[in-house]
Amino acid sequence: MEQLCKRILEEGKALNEYVLKVDSFLNHNVDPKLMYEIGTYFKEYFSARGITKIFTIESSGIAPAVMTALQMDIPMVILKKQKPNTLTEDVYQTTVHSFTKGSDYELTLLKKYISDKDKILIIDDFLANGEASLGAVRLVETAGAEVSGIGIVIEKSFQKGRKCLEEKGYDIYSLARIKKLGKDLIEFL
Repeated sequence: MEQLCKRILEEGKALNEYVLKVDSFLNHNVDPKLMYEIGTYFKEYFSARGITKIFTIESSGIAPAVMTALQMDIPMVILKKQKPNTLTEDVYQTTVHSFTKGSDYELTLLKKYISDKDKILIIDDFLANGEASLGAVRLVETAGAEVSGIGIVIEKSFQKGRKCLEEKGYDIYSLARIKKLGKDLIEFL
């Protein structure tokens, strides 16, 4: 997606060979017009798959996921990183390791928000090692539903995430694929 790549080059900052800061438009200060455009791209790519719901992981995936859900006219479910004390009903949970934070968390989904008839599109802001996406996949499959695709805003292609997901048979559609990061260096595939 040309507009996204342009914003990454203009406003993104590679802090080192693994960390890309894009807080000016994606995960702190959110550009709704860009998110809407991102939703358009995901809708166009995934629209023929009979998707019934979009899942995302709180919090940075919410903006692109909600815009995709809006355009596809389907519900969006936010997978929680911590089980709030207000969640008193039955849940699915799985442990996920966060590359960014260097710690584990329990990804949580209320059972009432998924059925074995659902076809799920997972949307997330970044793909690095694939742990978050694999956690979402585990929740979907534990519920007996189908993962119909995974949409990623920014993929760090030099990390193992895509390979891990593709080896398991999932279709990954990334809007910006980064080949290399370094201090003040951003290269796309």
